[in-house]
Amino acid sequence: MSELTYTPIDDIPQIVQELRATFLTGLTRPLAYRKEQLKGLHNLIAENEALFKESVYRDLRKPPQELMAGETGAIRQEAIDAIKHLDQWAAPQSVKTTLLNRMNKPHIRKTPLGTVLIIGAWNLPINLLLAPAVGAIAAGNCVILKPSEVSTHTAALLTRLLPKYLDPRSVRIINGAAAETTVLLEQKFDHMFYTGSGNIGKVIMAAAAKQLTPVTLELGGKSPAFVSKDVDIAVAARRLTFGKLFNTGQACIAPDYLIVERGIEQELVKEMKLAIQEFYGASPQTSQSYGRIINKNHFNRLKRLLDTTRGEIVVGGDTQEDDLYIAPTIVLDVKLDDPLMEAEIFGPILPIWVVDTINEGIEYVNRNDQPLALYVYTHNMKLADHILENTRSGGAVINDSLIQFMVTALPFGGTGPSGIGNYHGKRTFDIFSHERATLVKNLGMQKALTISYPPYTEKKTSWLDWLLFDKVKYADNAILKGKL
Repeated sequence: MSELTYTPIDDIPQIVQELRATFLTGLTRPLAYRKEQLKGLHNLIAENEALFKESVYRDLRKPPQELMAGETGAIRQEAIDAIKHLDQWAAPQSVKTTLLNRMNKPHIRKTPLGTVLIIGAWNLPINLLLAPAVGAIAAGNCVILKPSEVSTHTAALLTRLLPKYLDPRSVRIINGAAAETTVLLEQKFDHMFYTGSGNIGKVIMAAAAKQLTPVTLELGGKSPAFVSKDVDIAVAARRLTFGKLFNTGQACIAPDYLIVERGIEQELVKEMKLAIQEFYGASPQTSQSYGRIINKNHFNRLKRLLDTTRGEIVVGGDTQEDDLYIAPTIVLDVKLDDPLMEAEIFGPILPIWVVDTINEGIEYVNRNDQPLALYVYTHNMKLADHILENTRSGGAVINDSLIQFMVTALPFGGTGPSGIGNYHGKRTFDIFSHERATLVKNLGMQKALTISYPPYTEKKTSWLDWLLFDKVKYADNAILKGKL
């Protein structure tokens, strides 16, 4: 497998300009062309599963089942759904309006934005790059893909395979690190889509602002999980353990910390320890189902958190730098000023904050940035509704973790510091489309239109008011007066 070669900086402006020129030719507009590209994207994954399995394993030691569930299978399905529904998604939409405008055939056309930039992330190096690409291609755009240089082997494989399956006139890959990305962000795009950290998200947004380029930012944050004392502890423990340790905790929607009602914390720890043993055996380091930290920088960052926490490490805590291994770790009785509570952990370390009341947790969540996800474990649906009604987050799940990412009918995205915009399924198509307001007016009936033209009279105004605006009916009038 070849090593990753960065795109020469001097080539980047020319690549972008070539795609912008391609878009103006109309190449990507026909639905038939878009469908062929989507078939190519599907086949890129379907025909190279073994190669992707190898590349992602070399990057993250990712187990094949996690690769299928979170990456390759998801992309195949996104492509199939887009092909099946593209005619419907792209069709003009009529709109309801008043009597006069109804004759003018007002409708909305879905038109491509132009040339768009998609910057992926290393933790799900296939999904987080190609899932947005499905929507961008379906919408008829030219696309620049920038894989994460951190997941080196997967980026190199995508670079090698992509031209064999997608038309390089309309889809290109640019590789590089900070220097290359800086030049890339200086180019003119019609939309930028970025997945990653909030700090880099600010850089992306600042660069986009200079060109008035719209952005979609899929970021992260400290996603809490509330655990009430009425919950089935054994079930909650298994689901939390899976959600936290999927991809070795390197997932933006992994439960970042637990808010646990006092009295059940010891039992919860006991059941989570049993779940870890069930999932990964007595030695997770030798398990084929447990991955590794992406690189030494992230390993050292996580190790510093373990070394400086003032909580009690009750499960795990083992580390081995030369293997980039950090054991599944649970830290009990963590205080709010602990290093583990300062920023998103993004690794297999789970702090537990014990509270006397759930409202303590609600107040803490509301004092901090809105998380990308929020989880609630309880049998009490009134309590779950209370938590959801009194907090903010990108998404929420009751009695499970992580699974919302797999439901493409749901919008996926953050709010505030955890992101701007959402995607998956048709919403990805919509992100990369412009809703072009269109009205078709008949050249006839000119005499009837004279009521719109000067000189104005009271009679013209009365007729125009009748034609343009709905009259207040009894129910409307009652609503306006506050009687209904």
